[in-house]
Amino acid sequence: MTVLGAVISHPATASGASPGAGSGSPSVGRVTYDLGNQVFVPAPPYRGKNEIAAVVHYPKGPGAKGVAPGRHPLIVMQHGLWNTCADRAAQQRMMKARKALAAAEKAGDKAEADRQLKIMGKMGDRLSAWPCRPGIAPLPSSSGYDYLAKDLARQGFVVVSMGANGINATSSGQADSVYQARAALINKHLDLWRQLNAGKGPLKGKLKDAKTGRASAASFTEHVDLGRVGTLGHSMGGGGVMQHASDKRHGDWPAGVKVKAALGLAPTATWENEPVTKVPMAVLWGTCDQVNTGEYVKWNKGRNKAPLHGITLTGGNHNYFNTQWSPRSGQVGGENDAVPGKRPGRCVAQDGTSQQHKGLDETTQRRIATGYTSAFFRRYLMNDTSAQALLTGRKKLPQVPNAVKVEYVKPH
Repeated sequence: MTVLGAVISHPATASGASPGAGSGSPSVGRVTYDLGNQVFVPAPPYRGKNEIAAVVHYPKGPGAKGVAPGRHPLIVMQHGLWNTCADRAAQQRMMKARKALAAAEKAGDKAEADRQLKIMGKMGDRLSAWPCRPGIAPLPSSSGYDYLAKDLARQGFVVVSMGANGINATSSGQADSVYQARAALINKHLDLWRQLNAGKGPLKGKLKDAKTGRASAASFTEHVDLGRVGTLGHSMGGGGVMQHASDKRHGDWPAGVKVKAALGLAPTATWENEPVTKVPMAVLWGTCDQVNTGEYVKWNKGRNKAPLHGITLTGGNHNYFNTQWSPRSGQVGGENDAVPGKRPGRCVAQDGTSQQHKGLDETTQRRIATGYTSAFFRRYLMNDTSAQALLTGRKKLPQVPNAVKVEYVKPH
């Protein structure tokens, strides 16, 4: 079946992997792991401590028990910079202080404005703390891509979405080393999965059923193909993925790991801007994204030895790629971050034109992201050549608006 059909019906998948019970889409399992919220310490000069935690989606086997037979490609995901603590009281106090600040500035009351700024600083510290205060839950940015992970797991991928709250809480003022820290975090999780695939290591016996919180019986031993690894990152997580996939960083990958595809959802620019020319790469970003990314294809074209794919979503914004950052979730801080246009439903393009674009809604933006993400990883991790037509723009994704522009750069 072609990838266009796969986007809709989720057939199975990887060579040597069973789609699971029945003739329809395989069922998906969801487990989590958490080895501690300050156990990962990036190498200097970065200063900070991060959690080793993740949510995992995987294709279930026959009878919906355990992992589907065969060896499955592995995709690791990393979220970007956002609030770390779901402190609703702090968020409400922050919003109140912002209004009071605007009123004080309008009235010319400098003393009151300074007081409100101090309140905002304190509330900001609470929202960006790590670990979070007692009784305050961490904001689960790593679960914001569950819609993507479920879709990919139905097609035969094992998908690991890691937490990066600790790095988020300590990244301020460390732009020169934060992407190296993020790349190192990716390598840490890859190494843990290399060990788990061999039936050993810190993750053995530490996986928990996401619904019950009890120990999971799912065994991943010899079910993960470390020679077919994909990486995906959003925002600063996308910058981390690009740093990790850059030509000079391949020697840092754990032994036996081969990254065959790297995808950035609105990836921010890394400090070093190291070339990514040897790993197939894709970038998805929206024209109304205030971070205004999507430049990686331009930076690397002309010297690329692997294919490059630039997918631009007209009217897409930055936050809608992550459900936890989006307003419909009701999560602390969730918002439509696009600059509002002159008419309802419009947003101001950040591509240098300042045009008024029709904004994509949350569902549509994610449907587009899912379709192209699926095509990209099926093409480069499963050798599904039917995906090529979508990735080069020869075919369009069905059931979505005509809002996607595709740039394809052949290898040189």
